[in-house]
Amino acid sequence: MSFLTRTYPFTQSRNWLIDSLVYGFAIWAILFFLQPFGFSMYQGSKCLVAALFGLVTSGCYACYGWAVVRPLHSHFKPWRIWHQGCTVFGLILFITLCNFFLFAAIFRFPVTLAAFSAFFYWTVIIGIMMTALGIGIEYNRSLRERMEALLSNTSEEQKDIMITIHDNNVRGNDLVIPINSLLYVEAQKNNVCVGYTKDGTATTVEVHTTLTAVIEELKAYENIFQCHRSFVVNVNNITSAKGNSNGYQLTLGTCTNSIPVSRSYVPRLKSFIA
Repeated sequence: MSFLTRTYPFTQSRNWLIDSLVYGFAIWAILFFLQPFGFSMYQGSKCLVAALFGLVTSGCYACYGWAVVRPLHSHFKPWRIWHQGCTVFGLILFITLCNFFLFAAIFRFPVTLAAFSAFFYWTVIIGIMMTALGIGIEYNRSLRERMEALLSNTSEEQKDIMITIHDNNVRGNDLVIPINSLLYVEAQKNNVCVGYTKDGTATTVEVHTTLTAVIEELKAYENIFQCHRSFVVNVNNITSAKGNSNGYQLTLGTCTNSIPVSRSYVPRLKSFIA
């Protein structure tokens, strides 16, 4: 019960039309390519019939979201997990009802409670897959929005802050730059290579120190993140991230080099931006 009363962790989508098209296309693809539930026995145009079911699903999703979920979100605050569960069940029931009448009309199937129950059973199975797809979409959207908010807020807060990376050479020169100009720091034998922007152009400089010392000097700044045993990055300057759970490649500002995120650091990066 305590789990059901928790606040639903994802933001509510405002892109009902786009989401409805995604789900409609998914239904079409499942029916047309996999042809479950005896669909392969149909002698007519399978593509057209699959498209009809996809269109009905898409329309149901868009109408239900606009007419039911949107008002409920405005009324119930905070939105809890049990609220989400009930609305998803209602959506599946609504889609089942509409698609059942379409199914009965196309295949001239008798409209009975037993037939509807069987149809609802299979719709729930597909609905579970669609719900998992929806949670994945919401999760990625939520991460992206949180990342954008984090970077925007942190950059504004730190716009006048200067950082110092100390050079341990007797005659070395300490590097003093705005924190928002810092791109990355890379360990290189007895030195580190610091990538940063100067007059809008990415440049690098070597400083005689260790990556451990740099991390210690910058530990007060939450946007400085170690993504690899040899790299530290300023997440404010991440412009793209490509990869999967095995590792990522980051692009930072105008820098042409890709910065690796090793597999062991991927969970920390995800939790960092979440």
